[in-house]
Amino acid sequence: MTKNWAIAIGINQYDYLQPLNYAKRDAELIQQFLRTEAGFEKIFFFTDDSPEIGGKSTRPTRANLRRVFLELFNQPFMGAGDNFWFFFSGHGMRHAERDYLMPLDGNPADIEETAIPINFVTERLRRCGADNVVLILDACRSLGTRAGEGIGRQTAEQARQQGVISIFSCSPQEYSYEIEVLQQGAFTTALLEGLGIQGQCATVERLNQYLNFRVPDLVRQHKNARQTPYVIAEPVNKSHLILVPRYATLADIATLKNDAYRAKDEGNLDLAEQLWIRVLAAASGQDIEAVRALQRLRQLQMEPQQPSSPSPNLTAHNSGTRAKTPIIQISPTSSVPIPPNYWSRRRVIQTIGFMGGGLGLTIVVPRLLQSYSGESTTKSITEAINLKTFSFETVTVNAQGKITNRINREAKYFVEDLGNGVNLEMVQIPEGTFMMGSPPGQAEQISNESPQHQVTVPGFFMGKYEVTQAQYQAIMGTNPSYFKGEKRPVEVDWDEAVEFCNKLSQKTERTYRLPSEAEWEYACRARTTTPFYFGETITIDLVNYNGNYPYGSAPKGEYRQQTTDVGKFLPNSFGLYDMCGNLWEWCLDIYHNNYEGAPKDGSAWAIPSANTFHSQRGGSWLHPANDCRSSRRDNHTRSTRYNYFGFRLVAVVA
Repeated sequence: MTKNWAIAIGINQYDYLQPLNYAKRDAELIQQFLRTEAGFEKIFFFTDDSPEIGGKSTRPTRANLRRVFLELFNQPFMGAGDNFWFFFSGHGMRHAERDYLMPLDGNPADIEETAIPINFVTERLRRCGADNVVLILDACRSLGTRAGEGIGRQTAEQARQQGVISIFSCSPQEYSYEIEVLQQGAFTTALLEGLGIQGQCATVERLNQYLNFRVPDLVRQHKNARQTPYVIAEPVNKSHLILVPRYATLADIATLKNDAYRAKDEGNLDLAEQLWIRVLAAASGQDIEAVRALQRLRQLQMEPQQPSSPSPNLTAHNSGTRAKTPIIQISPTSSVPIPPNYWSRRRVIQTIGFMGGGLGLTIVVPRLLQSYSGESTTKSITEAINLKTFSFETVTVNAQGKITNRINREAKYFVEDLGNGVNLEMVQIPEGTFMMGSPPGQAEQISNESPQHQVTVPGFFMGKYEVTQAQYQAIMGTNPSYFKGEKRPVEVDWDEAVEFCNKLSQKTERTYRLPSEAEWEYACRARTTTPFYFGETITIDLVNYNGNYPYGSAPKGEYRQQTTDVGKFLPNSFGLYDMCGNLWEWCLDIYHNNYEGAPKDGSAWAIPSANTFHSQRGGSWLHPANDCRSSRRDNHTRSTRYNYFGFRLVAVVA
């Protein structure tokens, strides 16, 4: 059975350093979470007044902490698939190019003799034998007593070398803030949110993404300052580690399986075994594929091993470099050679992310490839149905958010019956040409929004609203959303959105898919060139966003802290609702850092870039107004699901 152990340290009252207010509480809350939510069976807890254990003091002095590290980690006591977490909230210092944690009696005038080197901590932690060691440091607190760089650089390098997942509360040049109104540190607040029900960040990768947004947001809100957390997780499969199994998705488990198969193909049987054990733990022991894979590995480990070369386009995990993914261009006009025998039955199942049997494969894969390529054998929408017309009002606002114009408009649409009284409304978007991206010199321009370029988009149909929970339930039979409500948008990852499109296509015999980025921005702008389709800014009366962070000269407003029913606000000139705010919307494209070489025909940019992240558009209820601009771009991995990610459909005009 998997072992889950931890050490949690929080120090408020220092003998030689300025006291902290909430470090002790941070450690207490981490201990509580690990015990009650994450299922950790043993936690060594050290704070200013923690009780004795077995007649031994647990005050976090240098002597007490070193005693634990020297005695507990003298011999391995854990194994593959086991987890050991180390959490420290207190002061940290950098001295003579080394990173130190400051115990309760640490003296900044005599650091080498009174502090604890972090590389000593990581070296002892690795001795426990667990292949999953997580180091969490909220320790950059001592700006008043040090000059220059804080802790982090040396520890990060050690983490890379030793394979220890290290989570830092801020960069070496920054301060880690405590928030009085929260009675916690900003970092620990975000960490517990991300690991808990609010973020549901099952994996290291998803937690990193949550922290990268949430910590700066909290510090801006309460301190008007900057704090940037970061995570070191190498080799790359470490980022796929499932931290909180209760929030793990099928896609999370599928990613671990991909890593395990790759490790086996590369001849790294020990790593493959570790990964399959993780899969089995994440699936609560109920994964037959993992059981059989472990049985096969045991047989292979007993056989004499012959040297073999790695699979094409793959680099061994133990080489210290990031494994390469086979390059596949999903495009109607060209392709990139695929390594021989890569598309075996197992590889297809891995890549698509469906771990079921042959029946699911034969149905799902052709539809996915069809929707990517743009090819369709389905009946023409315009020939098969009669379009209806609906009327709506649009408004324009000035830089202060005041409405300066109101216009009544009309648009054509068709209705798709999903059954049980649930309908889907698809609005006709006319063909046209527009300038995609931000114009040079725009105050809020971001580098990934340039260069601005002309794109010609063929006509298509787009969802009048973000896909709702009722619509998703009607097709998928489930509702993964945190904020429940039939008329609220559904919250999904990219894979779930694509699977919905495929099942809807099968049901209706029309081709539904995610929009390309070009289609999305063209439809969002609706022939406008201003930052927003409403004009120079937005207000909380027009969009669901974080009203604490307005755009331009607009006033602050309500921060609703949740999604709202679709259609609550006025649409754009094409008749599309909530293209700004509510939820970030997934696009078909693989994300690129800028528009150099981007398609100009409205198609999805599906050539893999240096990563496998997919693009998102539109901002959300959680984000500032700036993130809701028509040209604003974001990106996440396909398996990332937060309660501010959703999607909108496109129907292909045959």
